[in-house]
This record gives sequence, C-alpha cells and structure tokens, in this order.
Amino acid sequence: MDSRRGAIAGIDARREILIAFSDRVWSLAETGLEEKESAAALQAALEAEGFRIRSGLAGIPTAFVASYGEGSPVIALLGEYDALSGLSQAAARPAKEALVPGGNGHGCGHNLLGVGSLGAALAVKDYLLSSGAKGTIRYYGCPGEERGSGKTFMARAGAFDGVDLALTWHPSDVNCVLQARTLANLSAYFRFTGRAAHAASSPHLGRSALDAVELMNVGANYLREHVIPEARIHYAITNPGGSAPNVVQDLAESHYFCRAPRVSQAKEIYERLCDVARGAALMTGTACEIRLAEGLSDYIPNRTVGELLQRCMAPAGIPAFKDADRDLARSFRSSLSAAELGSALAQARYTQGREIARRLEESPLAEELGPLFPGDSLLPGSTDVGDVSQIVPTGQVVTACTAFGTVPHTWQFAAQAASSIGHEGMLAASRVLALACLEAFGDPGLLERAKAELREVTGGRYECPIPEGVLPGVP
Repeated sequence: MDSRRGAIAGIDARREILIAFSDRVWSLAETGLEEKESAAALQAALEAEGFRIRSGLAGIPTAFVASYGEGSPVIALLGEYDALSGLSQAAARPAKEALVPGGNGHGCGHNLLGVGSLGAALAVKDYLLSSGAKGTIRYYGCPGEERGSGKTFMARAGAFDGVDLALTWHPSDVNCVLQARTLANLSAYFRFTGRAAHAASSPHLGRSALDAVELMNVGANYLREHVIPEARIHYAITNPGGSAPNVVQDLAESHYFCRAPRVSQAKEIYERLCDVARGAALMTGTACEIRLAEGLSDYIPNRTVGELLQRCMAPAGIPAFKDADRDLARSFRSSLSAAELGSALAQARYTQGREIARRLEESPLAEELGPLFPGDSLLPGSTDVGDVSQIVPTGQVVTACTAFGTVPHTWQFAAQAASSIGHEGMLAASRVLALACLEAFGDPGLLERAKAELREVTGGRYECPIPEGVLPGVP
C-alpha cells in the first residue's frame, strides 16, 4: 500500500472514532478561551497516540501544541474548537430548537474543524511511524478564533517559529481551496466615565456616559462614508449604563471592530475612530478610556501551497454524501430565505465559477471541486489564521459540511455541525490535509518555493497587531 492510500485508509479506519469525538466537542460547546474540556480531550487523544504535549502557549490555558516525529521538515496542522454564544441547537434538526435556551452552539463548525485536523495528524503520524521518514508533524490547538485572537497571541509568543508549512481547513457549503485574502481586524473597547445625577431634578449636574457612547456611534456612522469601500466598522454597546431612565448614566461602554484588507489600513481607521471617541467625550464632558483588546492580520494566500492543496483536493476532497444526506440537506435548505440563497449563489459564482453555481441552484449539497481562484481575491471575513500566514507558508481548504446556502453563525449551521453531512465534510478535509502533508514531506523543493514566495510578499517581517502589553482574554 503506498503512503497516500495508507493515509486515507488510516482516516477511514478511525471514521467512527472521529465522528464520535467531533460530536463530543459539539456537545461541550465552549466559547473562546474557555474551551477547557475540549482542549483537554484533544490533548488526551493526541498523547495516547504518542504525541508530546506542550500546553498553556502564550499564557492561554487552552492553547497547546502536540508534536510527533523528529527533525525537519516541521509541518503544522491548525485545529480550532471554540463555539458561539446564543446558538444552542438540536443536532441535525432542520427547525430552530435550542437544547439550552440562550446556550452556546457550534454555529461555525469548529468541532468539526478541530477533529478534522486531528484525524489528519494521526494519519501523518502513522506514515512517519511506518515509513521511518524524518520530519515532525505538529497539531496546534488554537483557542478563541471567534473571539480571543488565540493564534495572534500565539504568533506574538513565537509559537509558530521553526514551522515550515501550516495547513488548516474550515467547514463550508462548498469544496475548494481558500485561495483569497481576508480582512485584518482590530478590536477595542471604549469606556466612558461621567457623573451620575437625577435625570429630572438635576440633569445639569450630570455628565452622561451613555450620551458619549451614542455620539461616538453617530460619529462612526459618518466615518464609514470616508474609509475605503472594503473596510468594515461595527460595534456593540456592552454596557448602556443601567436600565433606569431617571438616572444620568455615569459609566457606559461600546466594543468596536475595525476591519480592512491590510493591518496598516485597519490601524489607520482605528486611530480615526479613537479621535471620534475623544470628540464624543469632549462634547459630553466625560472621560474616555480606550483599550485595544485583540487584533489579527490579513491572511496571505500562498500560490505554491494552494496548488498543492488543489492537487490533493481532486482525489480526496469531495465528501461522500448519500441520499439520506441529500434529503436532510433539502430540509435545511427549505429553512433558508430567498435572500440567503441568492447571496450564496452570488458568492459561488465568484469562488466556484458560473457552471458549478448554476448546478448549485438545484443541488442541495455541493459535490464538485471548485477551481483555484486568484490569490488577489478578497473575502470580507476575518480569521487569526492570517497571523500564521504572515510567518509561515499557509494553506486552507473548505469542504461542504452543510446544505448549500447555509449561513455561518446560525442555528442551521450549528445543527448540521453534528449531522451526517458535517461528518462527511470533516472526513474529506482530513484526507486532503493528510495527503498534502505527505507530499510536502517528500518534496523539500516545494517547501522552499513556498517560503520564497512568502518572503517576497512580506520581506521576512511580521508585526503583531496586538501590542506587547495586551494580555489574552482581558475584556
């Protein structure tokens, strides 16, 4: 049996174990930087397979690296396992039904992501053990992708130094190599402090922190007109100052994201937003405390790595769906609005091409491989995989784990993350990542080309968007 067939056979042999493990992480549904049981379960599984564990990376208890093998090359597989708040949902149920009202749920499928990368790591370990080949496979347990910027803090701490190649994947509704840039993102809290007073008898003595928050939001709305079209500014009021309208609120806070195609652009917008906040404080006679809490870099696609993944997607990257999966997908698709389906089709025309998108108008599931689209494409989301890609040649694939058109961060996505549809997509991703690792282990020239390509883009420099004094998990 050749190494490629052996890697796929190893994943297939662990099929039921991997499915049960992903469902276990799904049921834990722990949010960013709080994934204690999920991280512990992954570490235990890797340690039982002979991996060496180093935990607490970058001062984050749920961040770890598990290593197997010796020497170079060093290939990293990135795993995530954080859930989202408020998305509790019954497994495989095509109707909204929270398991725990207001509870957490895997509305982005990170239970599949973490275990899919685990399956690939175990297959590569089998190859290294049976072949006696030189090299090291690392599984990086990366917490807080949704909120926490785990990989950015890990990158700042040097966790990815010495890695020759990093690979990962993400659950999706299509099958392709994610060969596109994403938006950098800076996350900051704006806390206003004023003076409390009776809102009726002595409002003139008060200085409203809530007024400052609202004025800042007005200013931010005007700022949006004068930034580049690709930028995004959005916020949440995290503390409105209480619920009593007859009290002038003396403390209020908002939380902002500033996104742009490059970190430098996000920083420029952030500084302008800080000026808006200072202006709001001046207008209301309040004090403003600005605290940058998180940040992440734009993702740099690597053409050399993208072509490697595309070659591996062709034989292994299409999920093996059955008729029962297609029937279930039709049920979920019927829960989507016309606008949601229309948006998904527009995106598919961009990433998959018009022919595949035309067939997806009628197909409940994506069962074709999309083309390798240009690396200068831009997707409007953000990911802390971007910081890894600034340091190490990095590649990502996506596989269909949901009915076509399913929107991430929804109950529909959470339900399918513990369904047979999600399981098949996860196993397909495991196969692709394992095959890519094996090819990279056997081709030192490929790794050198990928590194040269990254140096050409970055000049060999990485500047972490999170300043040294900012600690992980501090709101």
